[in-house]
Amino acid sequence: MTVSAPASAPAATLPFVDRGPLSHAVMSHLTGDDDAAAADHTGLATAAVAASADVVRDDDIQLALFVLYASSYGSLPQLDADLEWDPALLTTRRILEEAFESALRARVPMPESPEPTVDAVGRALFALAAADTGPSLSRHIAKKATREQAEETLIQRSVYTLREADPHSWAIPRLEGRAKAALVEIQSDEYGGGRPQRVHAELFARAMRAAGLDSTYGAYVDDVPAITLASHNMMSMFGLNRRLVGAIVGHLAAFEMTSSIPCRLYADGLHRLGFDPDVAAYFEEHVEADAVHEQIAARDLAGSLAEDHPELLPDILFGAAACLTVDGWGGEHILESWQAGTSSLRPRVAS
Repeated sequence: MTVSAPASAPAATLPFVDRGPLSHAVMSHLTGDDDAAAADHTGLATAAVAASADVVRDDDIQLALFVLYASSYGSLPQLDADLEWDPALLTTRRILEEAFESALRARVPMPESPEPTVDAVGRALFALAAADTGPSLSRHIAKKATREQAEETLIQRSVYTLREADPHSWAIPRLEGRAKAALVEIQSDEYGGGRPQRVHAELFARAMRAAGLDSTYGAYVDDVPAITLASHNMMSMFGLNRRLVGAIVGHLAAFEMTSSIPCRLYADGLHRLGFDPDVAAYFEEHVEADAVHEQIAARDLAGSLAEDHPELLPDILFGAAACLTVDGWGGEHILESWQAGTSSLRPRVAS
């Protein structure tokens, strides 16, 4: 599969281009560009939110949020580290987050609230995951996908998976007791249990290279649609805002509970299509690991947090439901594109 090189970016070192005046201004500010537009990204954020028909799928808004969050992760070294806590950038981020969170809360269907006990919350989360019966991208990959579609799936996943586990790790210092211990147990596995070569993000980078793709973080940002950025941005928003610690815990629970079986299907499809074994190895790693993690995440993490802090239960459920809903929207976009005979990726602007 060939993906064309990106067009010139407002800051020459970034591996992707802006998607409108807001993302242009944010990128310019964070890369130290002297572009005059960088000075007014807060006003542009207010205007973009007011004009947007759908904040969740708005390319300019979602790319701006992605770059703002990348400043905190350090995932794009081209961004000036001295600007991470710049007041103007934080104001812009807050404007976008308020609109994004409001849109999610208005559109994500919420389950009935259980009693705030470990067992009741665990059962409710498993029931929520079981009720998620939308179109299955993993089944398509297992049975029907072409090699090019499988490569597209790796590209779509790269925005999060090359930083796998990082959004949820923001919650570690914000938890205590049973919930903290459970999260650290999960994250220790995600980060390889002390073995750098087993870090899950590195396993995915190896998978991309084995598939002939670029494993550099950000290499395919130009290619993915806004809904893919929104999925990652949602995790970042939940993780970086202390008031949303319940939501990031719920998100992780749902994420782990819907991973094991799909990963087996992805691996089956990659073997069927003749990919290098290193490509399927990433998914095979998750088949057994996530079957264990789902129990820890649902009960020991989310259940104990709700039991110890009942006031967080609504956000735990919101985070779980948002994970399933937004990732479902992303999967629908991919499958609908393929059913229409088109790519799920964005067309590149010719350089």
